[in-house]
Amino acid sequence: MQSRLTFIASASTPAVRAAAFPLDEGIDDFGKRDAAALAKELRRPGIVLTSPAARATETAAALGFEQVIDEGLRDLDLGRWAGHTLNDIAASEPEALQNWLSDPAAVPHGGESVEGLIARMAIWLNDVLRRQQNIIAITHPAVMRAAIVASINAGPASFWHLDIAPLSVLELGSNGKRWTLRALKQ
Repeated sequence: MQSRLTFIASASTPAVRAAAFPLDEGIDDFGKRDAAALAKELRRPGIVLTSPAARATETAAALGFEQVIDEGLRDLDLGRWAGHTLNDIAASEPEALQNWLSDPAAVPHGGESVEGLIARMAIWLNDVLRRQQNIIAITHPAVMRAAIVASINAGPASFWHLDIAPLSVLELGSNGKRWTLRALKQ
């Protein structure tokens, strides 16, 4: 049986606009407007799963979807860096930031490593594969990057070579045995 998994990145938030690591903030007015426009283009799924974060659940609501929270779709845990801008971290902890961006196993912020996120997504993808359903998963850019890396068996260093904007749409297809990357729309 063929199944489809469509990821949608959460809509824009004040943290996205400030180039900050997110806290659990909701989407902004631009995100609401853009989500309403995207809703007109989307197919209606069998099930919609969302990260527990406010920005993901609010994106699902703005898209007009009833949703089921799925903890497996939670964002990368950025530990003590959450809520701080990239510029603040670059100024106060330049070596730690460089280490994090160059070593997928690094956790200078005390949260989750990129390797850990990729491993978590590989497990999640395998669980969803068994369902053989058409699913929309509303989550975060880091989770979508990890899903791509896991689904195509790329190395963890490729994580930072993927750019996922708010409301990007990623489609994976499955033949019941493995995932394939079908499309990425930004």
